[in-house]
Amino acid sequence: MTKEQAQTKPDSRIRGSSRGSTLGSSILGRIGNTPLVRLERIAQGLDGITLLAKAEWTNPGGSIKDRAAASMVRDAMDRGLLANGKTLLDATSGNTGIAYAMLGAALDFPVRLVMPTNVSLERKRIVRAYGATVEWTDPDQGSDGAIRRAREMAAGEPENYFYCDQYSNNANWQAHYRTTAPEIWQQTEGQITHFIAGLGTSGTFIGTTRRLKEFHPGLVAISFQPDGPFHGLEGMKHMPTAIVPAIYDPQLADRNIEIETEAAYAMAKRLAREEGLLVGISAAAGVVASLRVAEEEAAEGRRAVIVTVLADSADKYLSERFWEEE
Repeated sequence: MTKEQAQTKPDSRIRGSSRGSTLGSSILGRIGNTPLVRLERIAQGLDGITLLAKAEWTNPGGSIKDRAAASMVRDAMDRGLLANGKTLLDATSGNTGIAYAMLGAALDFPVRLVMPTNVSLERKRIVRAYGATVEWTDPDQGSDGAIRRAREMAAGEPENYFYCDQYSNNANWQAHYRTTAPEIWQQTEGQITHFIAGLGTSGTFIGTTRRLKEFHPGLVAISFQPDGPFHGLEGMKHMPTAIVPAIYDPQLADRNIEIETEAAYAMAKRLAREEGLLVGISAAAGVVASLRVAEEEAAEGRRAVIVTVLADSADKYLSERFWEEE
């Protein structure tokens, strides 16, 4: 096995069995190795530009958060933090909570989530279907309100809870350092020039960027976030007005782009109708940011291979009204 092959080999610590087994694999064994899809019509007319996106909804829990959740759960188990019947507790806007709930059901540990009440109806139903219990918080407080409440609960009953704290847990970004980045590097045959990802916990951007810059120091890493504190990009944080995750490193991005909620809504519908891809709102926002960068590069006559992340599909957002709006 070459050094590069070893670097891109799936992380055995978060996998239940081999993907190649004729007897199938566990839920953990199905996380990662997601396809990289080309957005041909979106990038049409942009000479020299290749626009690619990682299809993370193919993970068993339906989002990129399966990677981080599995990494954090395995780390907690390895350190005995989920022993003695402790309940995994965390604040979440949805996708990480779904991943925790799925893993709790598969690995037999209880899960309690703290979520704003304005998360999509589909997300509420999914976490309940997996058997997780939920405490709902004020929607006006967003994810920060959920974080504050989870901290209170963890401090009040430390004997009952393992507070996973995805916003401060290094196993979050390490999942992307170990898996997402090597997959992208291998799938683009080392030709990637730009990586673009959103800021929520910031784990995807931080972990993937750190590893990709080791592979290619000249890589341009661009983060994106909502254009204000009141927005509809579920899972995203407006960093200037939010509780900043401890794992976030503001020095890592070469540039940051602010995305309007309406632009993400419009792109979600455009991706469905032009590319046949039904994706979530933050995924659409990533394509908005990527297209803006692509247009700039094409205008300057530069060639670029731009990769973003489609964090999840639209199945958790189909009750949103924007689908019916002109």
